[in-house]
Amino acid sequence: MAVTHDVPPQLDELVSTAHRIREAVESVVEGKSDAVRLTLTVLLAEGHLLIEDVPGVGKTMLAKALARSIDCPVRRVQFTPDLLPSDITGVSAYNQQTREFEFKPGPVFANIVVGDEINRASPKTQSALLECMEEHQVTVDGVTYQLDSPFMVIATQNPIEMEGTYPLPEAQRDRFTARVAMGYPEPHAELEMLDVHGGASPLDKLQPVATTAEVRALIEAVRGVYVSQPVKKYAIDLVVATRHSPDLRLGASPRSTLQLVRAARAHAALAGRDYVIPDDLQDLAVPVLAHRLLPSVEAQGQRRLPEQVVTDLVRRVPVPETRAS
Repeated sequence: MAVTHDVPPQLDELVSTAHRIREAVESVVEGKSDAVRLTLTVLLAEGHLLIEDVPGVGKTMLAKALARSIDCPVRRVQFTPDLLPSDITGVSAYNQQTREFEFKPGPVFANIVVGDEINRASPKTQSALLECMEEHQVTVDGVTYQLDSPFMVIATQNPIEMEGTYPLPEAQRDRFTARVAMGYPEPHAELEMLDVHGGASPLDKLQPVATTAEVRALIEAVRGVYVSQPVKKYAIDLVVATRHSPDLRLGASPRSTLQLVRAARAHAALAGRDYVIPDDLQDLAVPVLAHRLLPSVEAQGQRRLPEQVVTDLVRRVPVPETRAS
């Protein structure tokens, strides 16, 4: 018997608010609707996003546009080789008037943290984000401080100009829910960009279209999106397939299964559904799984990228039959 899903009123509100945010971001970032949609998906899935591409294609612009579209605290960190962990998390400073140490919060105490060129900082500084991203808390001098919700890290890095940089280790990459590549714009989008960005930057005129409270409500609504047992099993099958693929020497972690399902809930909600279907997992498999995988030596020799491997696995792994109406 088919299960009936009554779409709650919150879902209609979610779609409407997300549409406003999406329109605001796309008024700044032309021709990148897929990247904008994935960014929104990660935000509502309570995850973090890694934007990786060549210079000048709008990585930082996308991150800033999302941040400005929401009326919430936003901080930007330019990662450099001399950046210290305390420059991110904060530091305890001695107050001569009170004769006590006071905690001075770092830029991580914001709802959206934009980390520019994260691979230019040392591994020690990169690891300062680990606890923040996973536990939504910061520990300084033995004292733990909770981070406000929503909390999202949007990090950018260039895959070229790798001299003097510190590539993100697997443990750090695994904490990013998804990775997106901007890619070069289509000629018509680039022409429109010349018209829009030719004078002043549209980012300066961008006004918030959603509040922090609204985003929290959206996240809460996404948590209630239904995931059936067959769909959960399908998510596990996709992840397990990466661990047994001869083209990979490192498969996806159990964390990636959790992130895939969370992202699928947000993906379904943005489509106006209160339940997840296999198509949601298929659409998100590459951006959620590929950056966590390491190709085998043979695959590297054949120039088979992890994205291609995941795409092939999605075609091969049997899709469960689900019924929802």
